[in-house]
Amino acid sequence: MDAENWQVMEEIEPPGVVWAAVSLGEELRLTIGEGANDDRFVYRYTPQAGFEKMFACPEFTGSYLSFDGEHLYLSQWYKQRILKLDPAGKILGQIKVGAEVCGHVFVRGSLYVLRGVEKPEEAWRIASVDLRPEAPVVTDLATVPFASRSLAFDGENFWSNHRAANETMVFALPR
Repeated sequence: MDAENWQVMEEIEPPGVVWAAVSLGEELRLTIGEGANDDRFVYRYTPQAGFEKMFACPEFTGSYLSFDGEHLYLSQWYKQRILKLDPAGKILGQIKVGAEVCGHVFVRGSLYVLRGVEKPEEAWRIASVDLRPEAPVVTDLATVPFASRSLAFDGENFWSNHRAANETMVFALPR
């Protein structure tokens, strides 16, 4: 993708179902589901080497990814947690968010997470996570009034997907 002009430069077939991607500068990390059981793996993608399988997600489950500048974080939706991983996929820490996770992103050193419940009526909130205490503290900041999936930040605003409407939404947090 040519980021300046929003033009597709090349389309590449992934080795499975892509559930999430996060930039690590010159490369991407992706959560990809494979096979009949949709087993989840973390892949690296670079334009030079293409897709490279790095490791299996813990218990073959995981979806959304974020990166704090040093470590990769993987959420497990129904386990209501985000895992801090080393480059080989070893779990270094766990953040219990107290609800299903449908996206997360680091913004200026702080972690933000979309959390809530999918069923029966898609009730989601955006929360900040204070990672300084031994047991991270999750604080709801606002209700997200749509069936949200994924979370990104462009330096000024948050972005998410409104799945039911097939739209991408941009929003700022209330001050």
